[in-house]
Amino acid sequence: MSQYASSSSWTSFLKSIASFNGDISSLTAPPFILSPTSLSEFSQYWAEHPDLFLEPSFINADNYKEVLKDIDDDIESAEVARMLSVTKWFISTLKSQYCSRNESMGSEKKPLNPFLGELFVGKWENKDNEKFGETVLLSEQVSHHPPVTAYTIFNDKNKVKLQGYNQVKATFSKTLMLGVKQFGHTMLEVGDESYLITVPPLHIEGILAASPFVELEGKSFIQSSTGLLAVVDFSGRGYFSGKKNSFKARIYEDSTSYKKNKENALYTISGQWSGISTIIKKDKASGDEPTIFYDANREPVEVLKVKELEDQHPLESRKAWKDVAEAIKSGDFNMIVETKSLLEEAQRELRKEEEAKGISWQRRWFKSIDYSPDADGKEADVPEEGDIFATLASTLQLSTKNVPSGTIIGDKEDKKEGIASEHWRFERELWDKEPEIVL
Repeated sequence: MSQYASSSSWTSFLKSIASFNGDISSLTAPPFILSPTSLSEFSQYWAEHPDLFLEPSFINADNYKEVLKDIDDDIESAEVARMLSVTKWFISTLKSQYCSRNESMGSEKKPLNPFLGELFVGKWENKDNEKFGETVLLSEQVSHHPPVTAYTIFNDKNKVKLQGYNQVKATFSKTLMLGVKQFGHTMLEVGDESYLITVPPLHIEGILAASPFVELEGKSFIQSSTGLLAVVDFSGRGYFSGKKNSFKARIYEDSTSYKKNKENALYTISGQWSGISTIIKKDKASGDEPTIFYDANREPVEVLKVKELEDQHPLESRKAWKDVAEAIKSGDFNMIVETKSLLEEAQRELRKEEEAKGISWQRRWFKSIDYSPDADGKEADVPEEGDIFATLASTLQLSTKNVPSGTIIGDKEDKKEGIASEHWRFERELWDKEPEIVL
């Protein structure tokens, strides 16, 4: 139990959330539970291991058995090898995304809620490995109500592109467990292949003890344009192992194989996404030892290079939140409230000015695409022919509505009436013409 559990500020916070009903991002938590980092920075976790992020691009018909021989020395094809590689990369992103604050700060922290138009940019220079080249991250807060962060990560040298967006909706249970539904998805393009990735729901435990931590639940899907499908099931503290952050991932020949017989997988991967996982191939002798698939403690993450504060634009996250972050780090609650209120009030004034002028905030690098069947392109942008999301969602029978990530067509959430089908997409042309923001 945290030393803060019996503090008056934490007790008051628990009382306030016990009867709270609304957007929890508006709640002001005690300073010891606040993070000095904006949620807009979380997109960097997708590529903190550049070697794994880029590895699928180095796998081809000539070397696929050699590249992943430690996992399987008799892989069926380059397509299967790349799917294994993408799955390994995905598992590698989870520790930083969902439990790195526990390790660095002692418990999960409430991140700063980005303001509309907030930007976070940086690059991995990869100077120690010439074949990697430069990898660029762009993150933009495209909506404040509800909070939505859009992001892209691209490496031109190796033709690897990632883009997506994230939104969360959170509710407190009667036992003060925080349940979080994630909305949005991520798309990865590696050369001519593409992958649609959904993100799982989660819950935050340990709130009563003032020592919160994240556990993932439900599923993530990784649908490849080759037809291959990975399904990752998260179970939290494993029923048999008793270990936290447990998961089981299965790779199938296609979505039909998954639907017909969930046990009929080409590979089964299991373990802890924050620790070690192992892999077993289909039809492998039962007595054979499983092979190590991924060790989350294998090596430190590659730190993103971000400009010094004095070189940043006022809309860039670390510059905009500088005073608030310093107040959080010093534990000065009055200064947190004062500095945070100044920033938020300035944003409210901007919105009032825009409303008075009859204009809306111009998004910088992303635009909303309407995937509704009746969208005609006159009042909204619509997907182009061969759109990756539409194609892969159809393969998986995934709902294209704005419902929790991973919702299948016909599920309860998909059947609700009046739900839009608008998703944020990166426009490379807008970044290439960017006049103010530099890396």
